[in-house]
Amino acid sequence: MHLLIRWIVNAVALLIVAYFMHPYVQVTSPAGALIAALILGIVNAVIRPILIILTLPIQIMTLGLFTFVINACLFWLVGHLGIGLVVHGFVGAFLGAIVLSVVSFLLSHVVTAATA
Repeated sequence: MHLLIRWIVNAVALLIVAYFMHPYVQVTSPAGALIAALILGIVNAVIRPILIILTLPIQIMTLGLFTFVINACLFWLVGHLGIGLVVHGFVGAFLGAIVLSVVSFLLSHVVTAATA
C-alpha cells in the first residue's frame, strides 16, 4: 500500500512540475504522469546507484553536487522515452529534477502526516 501511495504522490508531483515549468517540462496526460512516475522510479532505483558508483571520483571532488547532474540526466532520459513526459533541454531537465525532488518531498510529508 505504501508503494502505491508513493507512486501516486510522485505522479502528482510530476503534474505539478509540468504546470510550473511548462515550457521546459510537459506531461501528456494524468495517465502519462503515472507511467512516467513509474518509469522514473524504476530508473532511479536501478540506474542511479550504478551511475553514482561509476562517478565516485567526480562525486568526491564536487562534494556530492554531481548528483544533481546525474538526476538531471536521468530525468532527461525518461523525458525522451516518449512515455508521457517531455523534457526540453538540459536546463529544463536540471531544474525539473530539482523541483520534482522538492515537490515530491513536500507532498510525501503532507501525505504521511495525513495518514498518521
